[in-house]
Amino acid sequence: MTITGHVENGHIVLDQSVPLVNGTQVRVEVLPADAEGTARQEEAPTLNERMKSIIGICNDLPSDFARNHDHYLHGQPKK
Repeated sequence: MTITGHVENGHIVLDQSVPLVNGTQVRVEVLPADAEGTARQEEAPTLNERMKSIIGICNDLPSDFARNHDHYLHGQPKK
């Protein structure tokens, strides 16, 4: 569930009434501000979008590299 809000006098105020039980754990993510100082609510790029410049760059890795990367990178026994 995503709930939006804003900071008012140093406190987080939810934009809508949400029945949360005392003790409910929440995570607060600060959104970057635009030129006027207002928080932008845009989606961050996906991992695929961020890594697209390097996806597929290595085409000669062993077929079991994903499973045994510790072996190939650090010399650990194969799984």
